[in-house]
Amino acid sequence: MKTEKKNFIIHPIPVLKDNIIWIWVKDNEAVVVDPAISQPVISWLKDNGVKLNCILQTHHHEDHIGGTEKILEEWPSASVIASKGDIDLIPFQTCSVIGNESLVILNEQIKVISVPGHTKNHIAYFLHRSNKNTPDPVLFCGDTLFGAGCGRLLGGTPNQMFDSLNKIKSLPDNTKIYCAHEYTESNLQWAQSIYPQDLNIRTRLKDVITKRAKGLLTIPSRLSEERKSNLFIRAKTSKEFSELRFHKDNWKR
Repeated sequence: MKTEKKNFIIHPIPVLKDNIIWIWVKDNEAVVVDPAISQPVISWLKDNGVKLNCILQTHHHEDHIGGTEKILEEWPSASVIASKGDIDLIPFQTCSVIGNESLVILNEQIKVISVPGHTKNHIAYFLHRSNKNTPDPVLFCGDTLFGAGCGRLLGGTPNQMFDSLNKIKSLPDNTKIYCAHEYTESNLQWAQSIYPQDLNIRTRLKDVITKRAKGLLTIPSRLSEERKSNLFIRAKTSKEFSELRFHKDNWKR
């Protein structure tokens, strides 16, 4: 059964172990973000009678680009937007972008934000909604910022990631964070192991455990929530961030 024509929705498709592929639909056209695999995306778009406009890639890792080429076989006119710095690693991109570029996609203004750290050329896509009926800004941030966490450093440096998180931190409080993995519960368990009496962490973890027990996603979160309970966002210096990242990388539950 096809969905009703929607003015603006963002639909999650959980795949693999913990990846989330986001499908942004406006007026029956779709933007797919970081398709790890192809078939669930193809099936959803066809089942719902939605035409693919473009694919947004945040970075080059296989669990983000693995489904792209098969999807393009179904919609060969769709564009692939990715970092110019990843042109050798994402060779099928058709629109290469750099930080601070502005794009118009589905008649919406998108700002490209350079957020190196997890990878050298990682980018995020910021959509500042102006429609009064859907006012929340949207950030597709890949593996830079997670629910209560951030990505491992697999190509960038601690200083780069700290600066990238500060860029995200400067966005409006009501920004909805559409990251690419469901890691919130384990991230909060780690945070609670460091700050067991922190009320913001404890309260959020309790809510997250309840949601996961019901099979619900904990993302998107809001930036205001991350400010309160995400230790990486709360870090005041690059040194503090680096120490937290090292601790998390070596933490065992």
